[in-house]
Amino acid sequence: MQELTHYIDGAHVNGTSGRFSDVFNPATGEVQAKCPLASKEEMEHAVAVAAAAQPAWEKVNPQRRARVMMKFVDLLNRDMDKLAEALSREHGKTFPDAKGDVQRGLEVVEYCIGAPQLLKGEFTDSAGPGIDMYSMRQALGVTAGITPFNFPAMIPMWMFAPAIACGNAFILKPSERDPSVPLMLAELLEEAGLPKGIIQVVNGDKEAVDAILYNDTIQSVGFVGSTPIAEYIYGTGCAQGKRVQCFGGAKNHMIIMPDADLDQAADALIGAGYGAAGERCMAISVAVPVGKETADRLIEKLIPRVETLKVGPYTAGDDVDYGPVVTAAAKANIERLVQTGVDQGADLVVDGRNFSLQGYEDGFFVGPSLFDNVTTDMDIYKQEIFGPVLSTVRAETYEEALSYAMDHEYGNGTAIYTRDGDTARDFANRINIGMIGINVPIPVPLAYHTFGGWKKSAFGDLNQHGPDAFKFYTRTKTITSRWPSGIREGGEFNFKPMD
Repeated sequence: MQELTHYIDGAHVNGTSGRFSDVFNPATGEVQAKCPLASKEEMEHAVAVAAAAQPAWEKVNPQRRARVMMKFVDLLNRDMDKLAEALSREHGKTFPDAKGDVQRGLEVVEYCIGAPQLLKGEFTDSAGPGIDMYSMRQALGVTAGITPFNFPAMIPMWMFAPAIACGNAFILKPSERDPSVPLMLAELLEEAGLPKGIIQVVNGDKEAVDAILYNDTIQSVGFVGSTPIAEYIYGTGCAQGKRVQCFGGAKNHMIIMPDADLDQAADALIGAGYGAAGERCMAISVAVPVGKETADRLIEKLIPRVETLKVGPYTAGDDVDYGPVVTAAAKANIERLVQTGVDQGADLVVDGRNFSLQGYEDGFFVGPSLFDNVTTDMDIYKQEIFGPVLSTVRAETYEEALSYAMDHEYGNGTAIYTRDGDTARDFANRINIGMIGINVPIPVPLAYHTFGGWKKSAFGDLNQHGPDAFKFYTRTKTITSRWPSGIREGGEFNFKPMD
């Protein structure tokens, strides 16, 4: 049985709390490793190490910090397959999907190579007689991130890459369900030239989270996970005077208009609804066809596509569509919600609950399920299932379809499939959701734009990656400077307007 570690001050460190969490192979259901769960004292030690290392790193000029990011990109490409295999083994997602997880994080690292430009301040010459004004962006100090199981490579890089490029130290508390890749990323960062102590990986549970939230040295906290925990971290972190950004749950709708290419829409729903076993915050979990004819034709096209999805372990090759869910508890919750949908009157047109894979009977596999005639009062509509389940809510009109997405408490992402530009433009302008796809099912922005939802999907005023990340991980300082040239004036007791 492998015993995993923390990564502190440039070295793998065994846990000392005596508490561990099981790390499963989701395909077999077997425990493959033990992950240490840090105590408050272990977290405080990691923070102290980071605080000691950070001032020297902040003094390194942005161009040299960017060179570390450049080398890190090279190493990520070098070890792409190694990282993806480790990710698939602990998470369960397919090998191509795991490589995509690493790639989308790598792209944010590439963006951070532009730190010298992104950290430039502003300057005004002669704002007044002999007076210049300028601003500078300075690092916060020690920052922290709490990341989820579903993207164990991408989301940590979304957080620590801009934080470190800005001159901060970073404490990463990854998910205890799949912690190996974050540990590997820390090793690669230091191989790229990052000084010891700037990246610390501390595994843990709520005790470690609270140790972050109540540590006065830590200046900012980022989080991605469920909405209830996002609300807790946001409220607690803000009350402690920290800068906090939290991203929570989602219930993403795709509206299918009568003029849409239904084959294209059906293919998009299959990939966006069932990819990664639905364990994505940007997964499409609600299809909203407009009009009875559109709905009937869409269901007719979806059923054979859903029924022929290939479910299996990542070791089965690239033709597997998705793998197991992350834990037995996740599987049980998905199947419970499917049964709730049946009990509350939805039509279960494809039932994936009895799926069994020969040789992997103890794995956490869930077959794909498809519902029709779902209504907004049902639990499968209101709750984030986070599994391979697609619900179809029929709408008679575009306005009704729009209202479903707008009235839902979550506002992470949404999409519309249509050939009509006017409808698409109206949708993009009116919808109260953070990320919009027009004939694009999963509208995750590229690294140089920002990622973030609205409503109960996000808490905080700045998004992830893109320009917002460099704002989040720095403070702006503004200087008004005057160098008198022989001019002598008496004391000023009031604000003097600039001439």
